Amino acid sequence: MELDSTSDGADDWRVVGDSLSAWFEATSQSAGAELVARIAELTDGNGFPELDLRATGVRVRLSPGPTPRADGGRARLSPESADLELARAISVAARELGLGADPSVLRTLRFAFDAADPTPVRSFWQTVLAYEPPVPAADAVEPGELVDPSRRDPTVSFHQLDDSRPLRQRIHVDIVRPAEAVAGVKASLGLEAYGAYGLTLADADGNEVDLVPGGGLTDSPETADWLTLFGAMTFYPTTSPTQASALATAVATLADAAGQPLLVDIRPAGVTIDSGKDEWEYDVPGFGQLAAQVQAAAHALDLTADPTNLRFVQFGIDAVDIPAVRAFWQALLGYEPDRREFLSDIYDPRRLNSVLFFQPLDGSDVARRKQRNRLRFELLVPHDQVETRVATALAAGGKLLPDKGSGTRILADPEGNEVGIRTLTG
Repeated sequence: MELDSTSDGADDWRVVGDSLSAWFEATSQSAGAELVARIAELTDGNGFPELDLRATGVRVRLSPGPTPRADGGRARLSPESADLELARAISVAARELGLGADPSVLRTLRFAFDAADPTPVRSFWQTVLAYEPPVPAADAVEPGELVDPSRRDPTVSFHQLDDSRPLRQRIHVDIVRPAEAVAGVKASLGLEAYGAYGLTLADADGNEVDLVPGGGLTDSPETADWLTLFGAMTFYPTTSPTQASALATAVATLADAAGQPLLVDIRPAGVTIDSGKDEWEYDVPGFGQLAAQVQAAAHALDLTADPTNLRFVQFGIDAVDIPAVRAFWQALLGYEPDRREFLSDIYDPRRLNSVLFFQPLDGSDVARRKQRNRLRFELLVPHDQVETRVATALAAGGKLLPDKGSGTRILADPEGNEVGIRTLTG
């Protein structure tokens, strides 16, 4: 779905999953914050969208995720229910600010499990991720899926396994959460962690996660609001789009002045501020000063941090030929390689999707290499980007697999790890 071709901004917006989305390029974080402020004026008290403010632009998502029902449950909106007049108004505002749209960058990475019994597997991942309860089947885009309440981290779905896959799989998940939350998860699940660092937990099917406890940024009260969860993060609940916009503008101004871009994710419930993975540690030795300035700006707006539900999620892929497998995922996702030569990470240049990293796999482990993973990725893209993504993946060494009439384009990387390229969810 796009806006009517006669309307302003018709080419700006695309359906990605269950959201009507646009990306507006900006020359600085402060320039993007000006669009955030205009959107706050347009929506104050009514239908505030999800905004991801970056140094290079702003992603806007309308008709997002789970919303409250009258009976207290959670329902999912469809893209068709998005406020098209608001979309047009946002496009007009962006043009007035000199910000152009680039729909080609819009994509969302999710993941899915095939499970012999999806119920206990779903329960495990809901606990370790602290995601929303599954959406009732009658209201779900995809029954039983789990959604991040903050709509920052990937949605996960569950499907019935139709064959036996007993071996350790080649894809695993890293989740970093506050130390208190990690302790609570272990107590709730009643599981003992294992592995080289004593961090690994497994669900009923043996799918593994390294659940890592985060810590504080520094010992100073000036940065007490911040946690280090592979990235330095904090979250401030806000009471209005105007208040959220004021914080975003202050953060953007400070980030531009420091020459240190920050990830500023603005939601109806509040604002998450994030350095990005490792950026607080490796790029700017004085990140603590910027963090203190951001904290002071938030407190000046009478905001109080609540880091309880912050998390970081990344995916590791075990591979024999890491360069070949890494090249496939980098091309498919439009990612960039980490500039540190000792790391295998690839990342979204706009930091809108999860980091992937790669670890060596013993080539003699033939049985494990041949077994299909129980975990697979799903890449949601606009309808006019499907064939481009498929062609890019095939050119990077991928293989097109039968889709069994699902309408999803299923590809495998050079070692058989699968991804489904989809448009609408459901």
